[in-house]
Amino acid sequence: MKVLVTGANGHVGFGVCKAFAAAGHEVRASIRSANDAAKSAPLRALGVDDIVGLDVRTFDPFVEACRGVDVLVHVAATYAMHVAGPAETDAMLRDSTEGAANAVRAAAKAGVPKVVLTSSVATLPRVSPDAAPVTEADWATDLGVPYFRAKTEGERAAWKAAEDTGIKLVTLLPGTVGGPDFHRRTPSIGMIESIMLGSMRLGAPNTNIAYVDVRDVAAAHVLAAERDVTGRFIIANDHAPEMRELSLLMHWSDASIPAAPAVLPDFVMSAGPALDWLRASLTRTPRMVSPELVATMRGKVTKLSNERAKSELGWHQAIGLDRSLSETMAAIRALRRREGHRRVI
Repeated sequence: MKVLVTGANGHVGFGVCKAFAAAGHEVRASIRSANDAAKSAPLRALGVDDIVGLDVRTFDPFVEACRGVDVLVHVAATYAMHVAGPAETDAMLRDSTEGAANAVRAAAKAGVPKVVLTSSVATLPRVSPDAAPVTEADWATDLGVPYFRAKTEGERAAWKAAEDTGIKLVTLLPGTVGGPDFHRRTPSIGMIESIMLGSMRLGAPNTNIAYVDVRDVAAAHVLAAERDVTGRFIIANDHAPEMRELSLLMHWSDASIPAAPAVLPDFVMSAGPALDWLRASLTRTPRMVSPELVATMRGKVTKLSNERAKSELGWHQAIGLDRSLSETMAAIRALRRREGHRRVI
């Protein structure tokens, strides 16, 4: 197949390009500026030379980028867990909703029969600890966190466009993505880096996350493109680790990384935004915690079923959590060396 991958220089987008190329497919990659040598160089190193510049909020150029491809894989979106104000929130929402709708409608106009959209488990509800696992039939209703709202409204916009155009759509819902082969920090990578720098030396927040390695996410995209499937698929590890568990695994991989000695009481979460500001200032990693995020997480857990991905998509977790964390940490160290950080972790 010939596949167009948007957002190709991001962590997931690059991994997706790498997986399609390894599977023998022809890849056309889109980034915001094809003339930016620094952003296109890693793609060219993969052997991807068909690189186009694209702002996903512009429809006609999106149609032209889709010409001659068999599957559009739309990964491009803004990933930020903390936004500075209404203007940034609005930009993220537009990137997600207009980008997703344009992707489906542009593919349809260009004659592309299938779209694979990268959504997120952020579109799914967190539940009480004794509740049943959520499935692809469930949708988040608490959209106070701007990123959660952007991903949810973006995926819904894609499904509306698919209904209007009749195009075949598959949406993949990855968990928190770790693993190597990133060229800049995402909030997920920043979270792991902050643990390496000691952010949990006093304790871990009482919460858990859906985790998945970028290579397993990329494999799911290839399966979704190759197989005759449609609908939503949760792409996350069988086990959703608690934050303290993450710190322990990282400590066991490298004893110099402080492990969280305990789980912090729930009332400490109220101070989370202030503590997160301090952590981000000291470690120079992206901010993660907002009052809206605390309100969404308090008293709830991530509890997901990936059975549909296994049974219908043929997907499975290939990269263990301990291996993924170890290789993520190695990639973070390499990035910090390139950036010239004095502190070695």
